[in-house]
Amino acid sequence: MAHGNVPALMTAEKDERIIDGKAAAKAFRARVAERVEGFVKRHGTAPGLEVVLVGDDPASQVYTRNKEKAANKAGIRGALHRLPGDVDQAALIEQVAARNADDTVDGILVQLPLPKHLDETAVLDTIDPSKDVDGLHPMNAGLLSAGRRGLVACTPRGCMHLLSLTGVDLTGKHAVMVGRSNLMGKPMAQLLLAANATVTIAHSRTKNLQAVCASADVLVVAVGRPKMVGADWIKEGAVVIDVGINRTDDGKLVGDVDFEAALGKAAHITPVPGGVGPMTIACLLDNTVTAAELRRGETPSV
Repeated sequence: MAHGNVPALMTAEKDERIIDGKAAAKAFRARVAERVEGFVKRHGTAPGLEVVLVGDDPASQVYTRNKEKAANKAGIRGALHRLPGDVDQAALIEQVAARNADDTVDGILVQLPLPKHLDETAVLDTIDPSKDVDGLHPMNAGLLSAGRRGLVACTPRGCMHLLSLTGVDLTGKHAVMVGRSNLMGKPMAQLLLAANATVTIAHSRTKNLQAVCASADVLVVAVGRPKMVGADWIKEGAVVIDVGINRTDDGKLVGDVDFEAALGKAAHITPVPGGVGPMTIACLLDNTVTAAELRRGETPSV
């Protein structure tokens, strides 16, 4: 579908198909900033977000730096707590407990993944559910499953917002979520169900995975395998949300979907980078304001 040497992203036809996560996140963050401004007027202080980073993983450092920058730009008070990579379980939980006890902190985020010697589940379970802006505490996961208000995982929330921008009515559509993690796959499936889609959760042990994906009206992929999903995995006219972010041997960032190949089949598709990633951070900021409002007995201003 490329035209000569013109990059695919530059063709008018394909521009219409590409879901611009950067532009969507910019508009979303502007609304968050307005919410923060209103919160400050009511309470005399901004919502507070604190991030705990363990070790010196380069990707995690980039992610936390981007979150800190975005929070400051939106007017949210932020702090980053850096811990050495060999920190023990008790010391890390102590850090989380200190953030729980601090009433000026509305949102707590422990940057994942943690070093292998730490019990990730135990650490996440320590976070006060009312401050769990990543939506990973079992209480928030349970509220989502029950269709009740809680803090929802940021990446699935961002994906749902991007889907809404396509104008596609999810009612009755067959949505396939490839990936079953607590961070992405399970909450995404719940959100799609809430939007009246018929949902299939697929994973590495799904039989005939390619055929399952090719039956989807909406295909969401989060497996961490570069360009695993090719054109023959995609139904003509499907909406494709690529959550994967992988670095190739030559340093290029690519998704789990072969983007150029998918453009020939998909009605709408997110690029990597510039798709889901920016919306994840925007939703983290939005969750922080929501947490701050809920903790003060307010109905969230969304």
